[in-house]
Amino acid sequence: MCFDFIILKLSYHTIKNPVNMEELLSEIRSCEVCKAYLPLGPRPIVTAHSEAKIIIIGQAPGTKVHETGVAWDDPSGKQLRKWLGVTDKEFYDERKFALVPMGFCYPGKGKGGDLPPRTECAPLWHEQLWNQMPSLELIILIGTYAQKYYLKEEMEKNLTETVKAYQNYMPRYFPLPHPSPRNRFWLSKNPWFGEEVLPALEKRVAESLEVDSGS
Repeated sequence: MCFDFIILKLSYHTIKNPVNMEELLSEIRSCEVCKAYLPLGPRPIVTAHSEAKIIIIGQAPGTKVHETGVAWDDPSGKQLRKWLGVTDKEFYDERKFALVPMGFCYPGKGKGGDLPPRTECAPLWHEQLWNQMPSLELIILIGTYAQKYYLKEEMEKNLTETVKAYQNYMPRYFPLPHPSPRNRFWLSKNPWFGEEVLPALEKRVAESLEVDSGS
């Protein structure tokens, strides 16, 4: 079943009466709001379609994705597709999955890895995208930034506890850790994720895509 989203006030920019998704995506991909803070320059990475059933909200593109322009075109994406139980073809079918990060451009490097996603993007663009996708069934929240932004006070004390409590957020949301290979230690420390959460994730994704196929 589809669901309604809470309308958020946009802080920075709004298209005047966007005609369709194509116009909106064109506007997003030409965005330079954060240009002064982006070491590699602006290159917003987003994939969406008006018929999409599932949104995947990640953090921000890495250097490889910035270079290729293809979301989740890296080892993390390969692991994510395995978790979802979908093929590359299914994952990159815009009518099935919208790939919308918290920050649309590569944010640069910090001491411990990539910098956090720019905070301008989500309030500026997310709600406009949601309004162009009336058939949404599921929002997958990957990582702490997406979970804090969307779950707010309903989020547990940390990412681990939030993912463990995934049933509390269904059928609308499904929280996940980042599928980065660097999270191998977290996965080995939390075997319940593979034993309990991933089967439930695959089932929920399959249910959403069955709606897509009309079966």
